[in-house]
Amino acid sequence: MSDTKQDGWETIRFDGVSKTVIDEEIASEFALTIVLNGEEFATMVCSPNDLQELVIGFLASEGIIRTFAEVKTISLDEAMGFAYVEIYKQIDFMQQDHSKRVIGSCCGKSRQFYFKSDVKTAKTITSTISLSVTQCYHLMKKLQASSEQFKRTGGVHNAALARKDELLTIRTDIGRHNALDKIYGHLLQNQIPVKDKFIVFSGRISSEVLLKISKIGAGILLSKSAPTDLALKLADDLGITVIGFARGNKMNVYTHPERILEAHI
Repeated sequence: MSDTKQDGWETIRFDGVSKTVIDEEIASEFALTIVLNGEEFATMVCSPNDLQELVIGFLASEGIIRTFAEVKTISLDEAMGFAYVEIYKQIDFMQQDHSKRVIGSCCGKSRQFYFKSDVKTAKTITSTISLSVTQCYHLMKKLQASSEQFKRTGGVHNAALARKDELLTIRTDIGRHNALDKIYGHLLQNQIPVKDKFIVFSGRISSEVLLKISKIGAGILLSKSAPTDLALKLADDLGITVIGFARGNKMNVYTHPERILEAHI
């Protein structure tokens, strides 16, 4: 499914003075069930576009695969809302547990918050990429300007793979986590190295979002929204530069400011 304009919804709009009836475009919500090696694995609520990338990125985030080469086949039945995935390794579904919290063996102060799958897949970032404050402003403005679906519906999040002065790939979804999984899936399918790249994002920076950034391998997360305290503790542990509230000509650098050029002055 592509990002095509959806049929409108008849809406009564009040503007404080009068009311009008408008034909309003609404963001699409789609349920996709992943069937993995013949077993139902997970159902996601998402936007109905870039679904293969979403599935690949989600499986990688969950620690089921590490590379796209581990996928034997993948097929989508969009009409029924199913993604059928066969991978080369056998999965013991009775042993899979993606919700229990465990304490990692490393000494980072936030690792006790990791889920079981995160311990295996979260990565400490050593990227030496650096950005200027002006570049951060420029890239966030480009992301907002390019979000046609958000302009039409106001109901989606955007994530972009970026390099210095350009946005390389933009993905959109009603779920901020899904938008990141689509970027991750795109990277894996196309074997794109992340060392010189980073993520520009529209959503709130939660611990789950931060861990996805770690798994992707990006050294910088630039967002227009706020972080949570646990996300910042994890970012500090994992070597990720978190920038929030990037709006207009303002932004906050929360962790690892060494990647922001002006922070050295």
